[in-house]
Amino acid sequence: MAIAEALSTLKQALPKSVELVAVSKTKPLADLQEAYAAGQRHFGENKIQEMTQKWEALPKDIFWHMIGHVQTNKVKYMAPYVHLVHGIDRLKLLKEVNKQAHKNNRSIDCLLQMHIAQEDTKFGLDATELEEIIELYKAGHFPHIRLRGLMGMATFTSDEAQIRSEFAVLKNHFDTYKNEIEAFDTLSMGMSGDYPLAIEMGSTLIRVGSKIFGARNY
Repeated sequence: MAIAEALSTLKQALPKSVELVAVSKTKPLADLQEAYAAGQRHFGENKIQEMTQKWEALPKDIFWHMIGHVQTNKVKYMAPYVHLVHGIDRLKLLKEVNKQAHKNNRSIDCLLQMHIAQEDTKFGLDATELEEIIELYKAGHFPHIRLRGLMGMATFTSDEAQIRSEFAVLKNHFDTYKNEIEAFDTLSMGMSGDYPLAIEMGSTLIRVGSKIFGARNY
């Protein structure tokens, strides 16, 4: 299926309240240009170097989402342009994003990544770390950060009840802090394999790659 057709089919099935981020990591510029021509403006990358090269080459009205694990020493390369950092999984990283945002005279939107899966390979904050960061944020420690919400990845499993319960944990934390932080409006959960369930559980943003661009080339 052509990229434009896949995008159209996917978007027609999505509620208006859900933002679609097209996961374009490892994909060539031509694929992104095809998606762009079909009206897609939000793209997700997991490597800062690759995202920066694409940012330089493609139209400037694209919103770039950093969806991968972020190395602190690479933050400076995306700070001038990144739209939303999904994976803030440690305090040190948030401090660095705040510092680089200040240097670029801008405020950077971020999501705090919670560890909700029963897999050690996934990154993320536990409930205590999440609360500590949010308290620091509310006390004004990160003036160049705008906390927009939470992100989490469920366990890679066919057990729907488990996925549902993991998403429920994230949604509960999101609802708690939504009342405390004005800009808290984004709950990023759900990928190609589990996004219908994520939407059902309250997701406002999904990250979909293979259903748009086909299998990934590594």
